[in-house]
Amino acid sequence: MDYFKSDNKTALEAKIYAQQIAFAPIVFQATKSLRNLGILSIIKAEGRDGISFEEIVKKSNLSIYGVRVLVEAGLGIKLITLNDDKYKLTLAGYYILTDEMTIANLDFVHDICYKGMFDLEKSIATGKPTGLKELGEWNTVYEGLSSLTEQQKESWFKFDHFYSDYSFDAVFEHVFKNNPKRILDIGGNTGKWALKCINYSETIHVSIVDLPGQLKMAQENIKKDKNAERVSFYEMNILEESNKLPKGYDVIWMSQFLDCFSEDEIVSILKRCYEALDENGKVVILEHFWDRQKFEVSAFCLQMTSLYFTNIANGNSQMYHSELFKKLVKKAGFNTIEQVDGIGISSSLLICKK
Repeated sequence: MDYFKSDNKTALEAKIYAQQIAFAPIVFQATKSLRNLGILSIIKAEGRDGISFEEIVKKSNLSIYGVRVLVEAGLGIKLITLNDDKYKLTLAGYYILTDEMTIANLDFVHDICYKGMFDLEKSIATGKPTGLKELGEWNTVYEGLSSLTEQQKESWFKFDHFYSDYSFDAVFEHVFKNNPKRILDIGGNTGKWALKCINYSETIHVSIVDLPGQLKMAQENIKKDKNAERVSFYEMNILEESNKLPKGYDVIWMSQFLDCFSEDEIVSILKRCYEALDENGKVVILEHFWDRQKFEVSAFCLQMTSLYFTNIANGNSQMYHSELFKKLVKKAGFNTIEQVDGIGISSSLLICKK
């Protein structure tokens, strides 16, 4: 990956970029306001013809002043253009309105991360998620997911599922390669993976291990399915080292799960996977590694997401570099026998055996 090896900006470009960083929180809120108050949609509706300032005011039902400061900010942010007194949407403005990934990222940052990030320095200094207090009084965000407001839950799960949903269908050929009969899904979340498995295979049985709140959500989602009897549930706090995983499974599956833990915690979880599997069992891990991304923007998104883990989620985890992560796998007693990059939007698959 060559993205981070050099600085190609001129002095002027670097200084301009520094100002964009300095005003970044205001840029973010202005963008959200332009979207949520309907101004970007009003401009988009006029297409190539553009729209006058007076028409934007009329259609928005906002004050002249309010529209003026926002559209002028939109010009500086490069979301809209102004020619011959007509405002038009830029491609970036179009993405803010319509791009699924951009919407998921923006809503997640606003509803989950924004207020808490004011305390990021404290999180770095203490190793604690000091920004989590803006959401609730829990030790980690995972303990409180089921207690978030409906808006917060919608944004959290939209963000979480966006990156996994595009990966699931692509990994079935690897997970089911040797016709497993039983899969242990650790960190099953809302049960999406389990549902896909029992509808992909007519014989597979899936057991989900997770915290009480997540298990309840998974049970509610799965009980409606015609194959629900092939899913079972284990309530467990995986961080408690005394909690042993059930045995008798061909595959232990973890999707976007281990990045929620520190290095020592990952090793502890994997060691218990080692104890639970027989010699032919496999651990299959779906993760996002920032160093395995095809595009620089993908690496950027993952690096910024790491700070969500630092400040909001738990204070000690991140989106890992693949080589560091594989060292943890090795430390727990496993060999990575196969690595498949480029799955879905930004995922890699690790298949591990004793």
